[in-house]
Amino acid sequence: MSGEYRSRVERKQATKRTKQKKAKKRKSASLFKKLATAVLLFMIIGMVGGIATFAYFIKDTPPLDEAKIKDPLSSTVYDMNGHKIAELGGHKRTYISYKDIPKVLEDAVLATEDARFYEHHGVDFVRLAGAVVANVKEGFGSEGGSTITQQVVKLTFLSSEKTLKRKAQEAWLALRLEQKYSKHEILEMYFNKIYYSDGIYGVAKAAEYYFGKTNLKDLTLPEAALLAGMPQSPNNYNPYDHPEAAKKRRDVVLSLMAKHGFITKEEAEKAKQVPIKSMLVERKKHNNSIPYDSFIDEVIKEVTDQANVNVFEDGLKIYTTLDQDAQKYVEDLLNSDTLFTNKKDLQSAIALIDTKTGEIRALGGGRHRENVTFGFNYAIQPVGQPGSSIKPILDYGPAIEYLKWSTAHQIVDEPYSYSNGKPIRNADRRYLGPITMRYALAKSRNIPALKAFQAVGKERAKEFANRLGMGLDEVHEAYAIGGLENRVSPLQMAGAYSAFGNNGVYIKPHAVTKIVFPDGTEMNLKPKPKKVMKDYTAYMITDMLKSVVQYGTGTLANVPGLHIAGKTGTTNYPSEIARKYGLSERAVPDSWFVGYTPNYTAAVWTGFSKRSSTADLTDREQKISRLLFKRVISHIDDGGSDFKMPKSVVKLPIKKGSNPPKLASKYTPESEVTYECFVRGTEPTEVAKDDGPETLPSVTNLQAAYNQATNSIVVSWNYSNANGDTVFEIRIKNDKGEQDVVMTREQSIIVNNPSPGAVYTFAVYAKEGESQSKPALTSVRVPGEGENIQGNENQGQTPPSDQPNQGTNNEQQPNENGNGTNGNNNENNGNNGNDDNHGNNGNNGENNGNNDNNGNSGGDNSGGTTSPTPPSTNPTTPPSQNNNNGGTNGNTQHNNIGNNNNNTQRNNSIGTNAGQRSDLIQKQNEN
Repeated sequence: MSGEYRSRVERKQATKRTKQKKAKKRKSASLFKKLATAVLLFMIIGMVGGIATFAYFIKDTPPLDEAKIKDPLSSTVYDMNGHKIAELGGHKRTYISYKDIPKVLEDAVLATEDARFYEHHGVDFVRLAGAVVANVKEGFGSEGGSTITQQVVKLTFLSSEKTLKRKAQEAWLALRLEQKYSKHEILEMYFNKIYYSDGIYGVAKAAEYYFGKTNLKDLTLPEAALLAGMPQSPNNYNPYDHPEAAKKRRDVVLSLMAKHGFITKEEAEKAKQVPIKSMLVERKKHNNSIPYDSFIDEVIKEVTDQANVNVFEDGLKIYTTLDQDAQKYVEDLLNSDTLFTNKKDLQSAIALIDTKTGEIRALGGGRHRENVTFGFNYAIQPVGQPGSSIKPILDYGPAIEYLKWSTAHQIVDEPYSYSNGKPIRNADRRYLGPITMRYALAKSRNIPALKAFQAVGKERAKEFANRLGMGLDEVHEAYAIGGLENRVSPLQMAGAYSAFGNNGVYIKPHAVTKIVFPDGTEMNLKPKPKKVMKDYTAYMITDMLKSVVQYGTGTLANVPGLHIAGKTGTTNYPSEIARKYGLSERAVPDSWFVGYTPNYTAAVWTGFSKRSSTADLTDREQKISRLLFKRVISHIDDGGSDFKMPKSVVKLPIKKGSNPPKLASKYTPESEVTYECFVRGTEPTEVAKDDGPETLPSVTNLQAAYNQATNSIVVSWNYSNANGDTVFEIRIKNDKGEQDVVMTREQSIIVNNPSPGAVYTFAVYAKEGESQSKPALTSVRVPGEGENIQGNENQGQTPPSDQPNQGTNNEQQPNENGNGTNGNNNENNGNNGNDDNHGNNGNNGENNGNNDNNGNSGGDNSGGTTSPTPPSTNPTTPPSQNNNNGGTNGNTQHNNIGNNNNNTQRNNSIGTNAGQRSDLIQKQNEN
């Protein structure tokens, strides 16, 4: 029974498991069907959505206008005010048909741009995927995703904006173009439309321009590869300007030709060995009648580089930054013979930009450009080494930025060598010892510049310079004084210096603000501003560069009334080059001046188009750059406010020669004071220990006597140290509150009509400039009305022994109440006195000509006798016996009453006298 039972139970369990498995299979199959249905549904929705989106994008596609293919549209160029200045188009070109294209050129283009050109119908979806892989494996730019047909469409009908809408329109028009034209016709369009830099369009004209070949059948493999690679970035692969980049691009094309089987690897490697320069003919000027062609040249480069369009065929409206008045003035100046000599191959260039915006206002590309065979634009192309004009960029700018050096930072100008042991010399072969960074830059000393560069370090110096657009791959110590391996352009230097004048903000110099396509689409080409340095670095470099123009090497560039900062620069030939042409080792091939105001920045270069035995700038020719700058900036700049000092900078009076810098004291002579800039928080606090003004010997034998016959007081004294600069100040006071101050070069005065019964006190000081003696004192009593003169015991005698006399007791002052000796009737505003200043801290210059009794010179005053202001209403005159100084001007006495202590008619600018310096130092320290 048990066995039967087990068998029956097992059968039930087996049946149950079978039913569960079938249920699971039915459930899994149902889930799979649902998923498949959902995926299919999403695919259908995606396809419908994609088709709908594509249809939406192409609904506004411009028509396939055959006239645009055959007749390109010209572009219009406008100046800074929106006025038309030029029309670019109708450019003569050598048109070719497909049968004129050699197989090697076609193969090179197909391998580079569209290897499956003959297999697709305008859009190559397979190539799109392959391009992604190729760019990853072989580097960016090895292959593009657009077909040749799409490129023809883009060049002919569409703007270069990178949007899905434009790509959809491009694909749609490419399909339509392939339906209407044959493959050979499309290739023909392509070869005639491509831009090859330097204003060259079409492969036939390019072959003639670069290789001197009018028959395309004569092109070699490396030449064909170069032409095939240039359209990707025509200006960057221009073999004249960028031979290394051109070779790299050409070699990429050769590798692609081998990859796609058009040539063998051996042929590719052999072609790669051909030097770029050996392929080229001498550069020729592109003949055109475009006005302001130096400026327009830059316009074309910017538009083609940034917008990837054909300015001669795409019907653009190009809005530029050109100032026509400035441009014409620059061109006329360069073409005149006023400043230039007739030396062979002498050239010059000017780049003028707006300091605040980076907008190019004018470009002078060279002298007599219509007669120059290779049409080189010296304003925008690298022309020479920068010489000492690089010092703010590589040396002193980084020293302030990273090390917070002050303009008073001292560097020893001494015999010195580079790190490799090679000696470095100053231009004058002399050494100045310890000098400030400001003076080193103003006088363009080489050794301090190298020391600053070494203190900063190569990497930080390179980083700083490259933020200013210098584009340095590496930096060596020789770069510190301008010995760059690569040349620089005036436009590049103007851009770098403008950042110093723009509070540390760099805006790449640019000639184009925007372009408008035929369909109304606009493209903004303005570069974005970049903060490239601290504001204290920009201001302190500017302040030092102002010294260059004020008393340094750049004084010839100074323009009265303008706030100008700038730097000179000259270069020398390498010794082997100098020997080759029979030149002195001190021969000068380049001269620069780069300067700026708050409004404009200009870089001016003078040099030679070719090296030769005469390519050496004389002393006169080295001045041309500075004189050109002066004329240009005078013409364009109307002046305005100075560069604004930021809060991060403190400017203080410093005693010259102090190291570390010390603040000038109130006793530091003006000739020993200089004003220097410090990064706030690093300014000095220690004050120089200078002696006060020299104390002169006091007058002797001071006497005061009342003369009843003339009713006057005669005051006289002796002074054996008198010279032409000696002036005597007599302070008069009586016990009735009347007081006065008299200045004279005589050694006596007369007080007329003194107040009866009053006791008069006289204090006499000897003065020379800021130095003065201690006072000599005496007193005298005037008899009262009806009083017998014999009753005055002290009449005509020296004062009693307990009174200060003849300078023997100088501690007692005549004006102890601190009210000064402010006369009531002479309007002298002197505020003459307190105890510390001996009653003599007057407001100089405010009382000139305010006294009715000033007197005049010589003849009107009987040999120079004067009438000094008496106390109150009592007239005072010098004694008639003192006529030895006939012609002494009475104004000298009155106009200086109370005004000759510390502030004797000093310069009103900040910190120009001891008192103001003290106030300035205190104010800066409080901040």
